[in-house]
Amino acid sequence: MAEALIQLQDVCKSYDMGAEIVHALRGVSLQITRGEYVAIMGPSGSGKSTLMNILGCLDTPTSGVFILNGKAVSDMDDNELADIRNQEIGFVFQTFNLLARSTSFHNVELPLIYAGVPAYERGQIATKVLQQVGLGDRMTHKPNELSGGQRQRVAVARALVNGPSILLADEPTGNLDTATGDEIMLLFDKLHQDGNTIILVTHEEDIAQRARRIVRIRDGKIASDESHTPSTPQRV
Repeated sequence: MAEALIQLQDVCKSYDMGAEIVHALRGVSLQITRGEYVAIMGPSGSGKSTLMNILGCLDTPTSGVFILNGKAVSDMDDNELADIRNQEIGFVFQTFNLLARSTSFHNVELPLIYAGVPAYERGQIATKVLQQVGLGDRMTHKPNELSGGQRQRVAVARALVNGPSILLADEPTGNLDTATGDEIMLLFDKLHQDGNTIILVTHEEDIAQRARRIVRIRDGKIASDESHTPSTPQRV
């Protein structure tokens, strides 16, 4: 039996908005095993972003249990959450979030600097992941010298550099044209085939269809959870 990397049990999240309490998640139970490629879909206001924030250890549940890689995240304080984010999760955002004045190489090695990895080792790891995403010849380029797709590849390399348990991608093609977005999705296909666990948060049906499992959220609950055979040929 595959190892459970993520376990959510009856997770609820409420926000006190003053005049009212907003129930963003209403008893979500979910299990994701190591090596899965999962898309989380839902319209605006469905609770999709709240679920992503909890899975990414950016927030904690109001009630319920969240276990990530054997650790009870739902009981952690802010410092412990920061540690587990650095150790377990690689984030890829729609807006890339790169340092404008730094090279691709420096953007990618930055998490390793925070982790206290020695300079020589940092150089080896950063070079390897940039080559892995097809940017071995762009390591000294700054973001304004790269295309949108290349910038997102740098962001993916940065997310991979600490060897995370999960690659969590939030609308990763949202700022890209269709052809470039397809290139990034092909990269995710390859990363999944290499054994990475990928959670893709999107509102776009064609992007979700690239995953192997689609979890649909509506009104703070899981509306459906289905395994899926991707319709797009895997060219890697």
